[in-house]
Amino acid sequence: MSAYASTVINAPADEVWDYLRDFGNLAEWLPGVTSCEIEGAGTSEPGAIRRVEGAGGLFRERLVVLDDASRTATYEIVECPLPVRDYRSTYRVAPVTDSGQSFVEWSAAFTSDDEARMTKIFTRGVFEPGLAALRKLF
Repeated sequence: MSAYASTVINAPADEVWDYLRDFGNLAEWLPGVTSCEIEGAGTSEPGAIRRVEGAGGLFRERLVVLDDASRTATYEIVECPLPVRDYRSTYRVAPVTDSGQSFVEWSAAFTSDDEARMTKIFTRGVFEPGLAALRKLF
C-alpha cells in the first residue's frame, strides 16, 4: 500500500531542501511531534536513527538515503506503535522553474493488515499537515 501528498512552497528549492535535509528537526515543523532527536552522536547521514515522540507514541526511523543532488531523503521505520511493516518513505524537493517556488512531495510504501486505515493516517494525519506546516514556515 502507499500514501502520498504534495504541495508547492513559496521559496526556492535549495532553501527548502537545506531545511528538510536535517533529519533531526522534525519537532520544529511536523504537527503532533513533541520531540525528535538523532540517537547517539549521530548526524543527518545515512544510517542515522531518529527518535520521534508525539501524540502517536514513539517512532524510531532510520535514514536510508540523503541525496543532495536530487534533493531526496528516504527513511524507514525501525519501531512504531502502528500496525505497519516494511515502511519506507521518501520526500523530495524540486524547483518549479517558471516561478522560483518548490514542489515538495512525500510518499510512503508499506504493508499492513489494515492498509486503508494506515494510508489515511499517513496521508491525512502526517503528510498533508506536515506539508501545510512547511508552507507556513516559508
